[in-house]
Amino acid sequence: MNFESILYSIENGIAKIIVSRPEKRNALNQGVRTELRQALNEIDSDDTIRVAIITGAGDKAFIGGADITELKEMSPIACESRASTLGQQLYTDLENLKVPVIAMINGFCLGGGCEIAMCCDIRIASETAKLGQPEINIGIFPGGGGTQRLPRLVGWGKAKELLYTGRIVDAAEAERIGLVDRVVPPGKLETTVMELARTIASKSPVVIKLLKKTINKGIYSNLPDGLSYEKSTFSLCFATEDHMEGITAFLEKREPRFKGK
Repeated sequence: MNFESILYSIENGIAKIIVSRPEKRNALNQGVRTELRQALNEIDSDDTIRVAIITGAGDKAFIGGADITELKEMSPIACESRASTLGQQLYTDLENLKVPVIAMINGFCLGGGCEIAMCCDIRIASETAKLGQPEINIGIFPGGGGTQRLPRLVGWGKAKELLYTGRIVDAAEAERIGLVDRVVPPGKLETTVMELARTIASKSPVVIKLLKKTINKGIYSNLPDGLSYEKSTFSLCFATEDHMEGITAFLEKREPRFKGK
């Protein structure tokens, strides 16, 4: 499939999505959102993909936020419609993608860009990255899940401070408060992300899918419900060929050859 606003590629089971509007700090407009939807659909329908990476073109921005020119003309009805399709729902679908997603944060990661990063399983940032939800400065607040996911990552008090003030944090503070998981020098960002992606891709894809579902279920439920779901999905692991391969490889002192079955 040909895209205009993103670059999409697959290599050795790793899909990469690059939002490519560097002249606009890779801002999210309708075209980007539509193509992100298409890319997510392709990943979900391709059983050879084991990990996905999302990033922005260039070294200035991951995603600088929503395209403000589109917001200026948006009506309440249009806003609700987009939240149900290419806004909040798109981000939720990214969060629930069947494979792990790594955000490679290479610059400004603001507004809708920060919301996208928070939907990813793991966030690795360059030392030069800047993150935040500055929507309050234009008289709105995050509508793509930011009011719900940010507190779950950094705590309610810190999230309220950032949301109420629109303050942008540097990579070091983002790591300290839990908004990103690792910070590396700019020159090592891609290498670090690719090493992590290859490590995850080497594991059993069927078990990774069950594991991701189990973790995400627990995030949004109480402990007893999460434990109950864990019991069910953990038991399913024992029905997989990959489980038997893993046990056999361990006993034979060799690397496992997982097939995703």
